[in-house]
Amino acid sequence: MSKLYVSNKDESARLFKSNFLEFFSHVHPSVPLIVYIPVMVYFLYQASINPSMTNAGIVGLFFAGLFFWTLAEYLLHRFVFHYEPTSEWGKYLHFMMHGVHHDYPNDSLRLVMPPVVSIPLAMLFYYLFVAVLGVGMTAPFFAGFILGYMIYDSWHYASHHFALKSSGWLWLKQYHMLHHYQDPHTRFGVSSPIWDYVFGTTASKEKETVEA
Repeated sequence: MSKLYVSNKDESARLFKSNFLEFFSHVHPSVPLIVYIPVMVYFLYQASINPSMTNAGIVGLFFAGLFFWTLAEYLLHRFVFHYEPTSEWGKYLHFMMHGVHHDYPNDSLRLVMPPVVSIPLAMLFYYLFVAVLGVGMTAPFFAGFILGYMIYDSWHYASHHFALKSSGWLWLKQYHMLHHYQDPHTRFGVSSPIWDYVFGTTASKEKETVEA
């Protein structure tokens, strides 16, 4: 298996000359839970007091939002985090967003998304959902979407730093490790591989040809 990482230690590269900016690029894995559990609870509460929403409707939209997160995760990882710009500024921005994680995959303070990035993204998705679904239906849908994001960030940290023994979790961890250490252009699903199977990115075409 070809190794594409730079360091296998819990360390990383400095991204900013400014100590202030550098501080905000390091995030403890508990931060997404601290920030977004209250958000999820708030939107579930808003759904529960909406007289036009039934319990079945709330549950259905919640799980629909959770499922939609898996698609958003795949698309963001594949087309945003792994976009390869040609300009020097673009390459630097890409390295800050995701390249540093591939060079230092076990940096424990750069495994979850910084709130300065995740909050604007969450707001963007929220208003997109409102435009499509309306405010009432967005509340439980967005709550499920937020849960999906928290599962993603928590699982991403666990896959790099926890000694997982359950066969299912171990398989998913190994699936993500292949993305890091074998082929970064495949296996974009982190919390779920479903969209890799849908879009045919579970393995490179070259590898499939050799194995066939």
